[in-house]
Amino acid sequence: MSKFMDWIDARFPATKMWEDHLSKYYAPKNFNFLYFFGSLALLVLVNQIVTGVWLTMSFTPSAEEAFASVEYIMRDVEYGWILRYLHSTGASAFFIVVYLHMFRGLLYGSYQKPRELVWLFGMLIYLALMAEAFMGYLLPWGQMSYWGAQVIISLFGAIPVIGDELTQWIRGDYLISGITLNRFFALHVVALPIVILGLVVLHILALHEVGSNNPDGVDIKKKKDENGIPLDGIPFHPYYTVKDIVGVVVFLFVFCAVVFFFPEMGGYFLEKPNFEQANAFKTPEHIAPVWYFTPFYAILRAVPDKLMGVIAMGAAIAVLFVLPWLDRSPVRSMRYKGWISKLFLLVFCVAFVILGVLGVLAPTPGRTLLSQVCTVLYFAYFLLMPFYTRLEKTKPVPERVTG
Repeated sequence: MSKFMDWIDARFPATKMWEDHLSKYYAPKNFNFLYFFGSLALLVLVNQIVTGVWLTMSFTPSAEEAFASVEYIMRDVEYGWILRYLHSTGASAFFIVVYLHMFRGLLYGSYQKPRELVWLFGMLIYLALMAEAFMGYLLPWGQMSYWGAQVIISLFGAIPVIGDELTQWIRGDYLISGITLNRFFALHVVALPIVILGLVVLHILALHEVGSNNPDGVDIKKKKDENGIPLDGIPFHPYYTVKDIVGVVVFLFVFCAVVFFFPEMGGYFLEKPNFEQANAFKTPEHIAPVWYFTPFYAILRAVPDKLMGVIAMGAAIAVLFVLPWLDRSPVRSMRYKGWISKLFLLVFCVAFVILGVLGVLAPTPGRTLLSQVCTVLYFAYFLLMPFYTRLEKTKPVPERVTG
């Protein structure tokens, strides 16, 4: 075996990659359960790719046959129903673990110097993931798929001068048709997965170049022993690979419970109108995107003017990209920041959840007002950050991790 590995290493850096990214990659020893979600996101990505490949073998990307082919997968393909539910539940699971992964970054300041690129690559993954989910949402060719795509694509028409031409270019037709479905299928199955996989590799490489953050926000590279090993670091393998298995097992229990007993999750994971074939002459009673898009959809609806609503929705995502340069705090972790930062993060999270709930519901004057308040709170967290992070009093950060 050693001779075989020597032969491999002479031609490909297998052992070097193993050591650089696992066995000799030293991570802080005080990781908590919030650090499970990065590896869980990778697990769900693998699930989506594997189940997606199998689903494409029986799916027909045409307006005439797409809906029937999904029914065929569910009823006639052997184990097709579980593949479809693993994929549809996996989409929601992906966003759940990604949102929690992002929350941990906000909590412990994982976007601050020198990890700006790690954050930017992560945000690009999030953006590509949203595009991937939107493209895939049209493929079942159900009522909500069709009309949800109709609403979202029509938003591009609000862009001055080029809006109408851009909308038509995205659809590939004067209305959503089989051409739209076919190009979305190509993007969902081929183009965007390649982009996401490339960004994930860059995200991990950038992380391992600067080292992982930790709940204390302490740089473990500053304190090393005589061999150059961080005093507060432990090898990622076997310590965190084994620890991550615990998180994977717990996650799979919950994930499988949803897949086998609540795959539709009361209409939030798979909406009821989507079990009816797309009909351009019949509009659903209430059109709303899938739950993981609803916070931004609520921001869009909170602004009366269509163009300004589209700008606000885009700005809500774009502002995340400049977060590393908005935080002027001398400390990273929320453990050592002042009470103002803690209050703003709490209000931001509550506002985001409320926006998500409001995005699912039909608009009323009261709900629109609440959406506007939450939209202001959402942007206040970012736009006021340069001021409250600079002015607040922080606690002294320890020299080494506290465990």
